[in-house]
Amino acid sequence: MVDLFLITLLLICVITDIRERKIYNKVLFPFLLAGLILNMATGGIAGLGNTLAGFAVGFSILLIPYFLGGMGAGDVKLLAVIGGLKGTVFVLTTAVYMALAGGILAILVLFFRKGALNRIKQIGNFLGGLRSGLRIPIAFDKESLNATYPYGVAIAIGAAAAVVFPNGGGLL
Repeated sequence: MVDLFLITLLLICVITDIRERKIYNKVLFPFLLAGLILNMATGGIAGLGNTLAGFAVGFSILLIPYFLGGMGAGDVKLLAVIGGLKGTVFVLTTAVYMALAGGILAILVLFFRKGALNRIKQIGNFLGGLRSGLRIPIAFDKESLNATYPYGVAIAIGAAAAVVFPNGGGLL
């Protein structure tokens, strides 16, 4: 039942994050409340504790990147709600998969934005220079360094991977 709530939450948040670059509180809070009620109904006080601990851990994982300006508040709250729905171990597993997915998405954004061929040539020159003992600086344009993407997608991929591979799938 909780997995159904989670998948629904992820679908809604991915759609709004891609379309509008926002993850709405009016979506997150009802799912957090539903997770709280469901976990209390099935686990009693222990379920409540699991919900609160998962929420706190999920919230704290992305708090520093948020304060540094690399993350939106909706992303932080989404991971917190995922922790509230599924608990501490699940949100920690999600965070590992999320980091992997986020890194891959960042590389894709870097290479598939305007001027990608120039960036690939710059990286090739840098690596070739290292091989020859030279340090050739990489000259990315400011636009490519400021490229952002909806991180809610990476969070959703991480949570989906944690559902499919709950024990790390041999990776963790």
